[in-house]
Amino acid sequence: MGAVRKVASYLGLGGVEQYDEAYDEEEYDDEWMPAAERAAKRWQPVAEPARIVMVRPKKYDDALTVGRHFREGHTVVMDVAGMSTAEATRMVDFAAGLAYGCEGRIERIADKVFLITPANVEVSTA
Repeated sequence: MGAVRKVASYLGLGGVEQYDEAYDEEEYDDEWMPAAERAAKRWQPVAEPARIVMVRPKKYDDALTVGRHFREGHTVVMDVAGMSTAEATRMVDFAAGLAYGCEGRIERIADKVFLITPANVEVSTA
């Protein structure tokens, strides 16, 4: 009972509330666990750690590999330095469409190197 209710009850301004049901301790024993265990349970790592996949395509046909990894939820680092300029442009266009279609992002991180991230990955610059 709170202090205000105790004072009000003492002064005769309100009655003491009675509970209809008795408190059953056994009902809550199964749910109790120490705070450290609750915190450890809440902060458990996901079943599989996040993966970053490095792909160095040699021809445009390797776009299937990039798409497969990205659709599986992996972050893809794509290095198109080993491709001709025309094929590298097509590959980057494909990756941009893939990222846009799956609500991800594509960013250039170096000359001819691109980072393709799924929607649930946040990239920050320091």
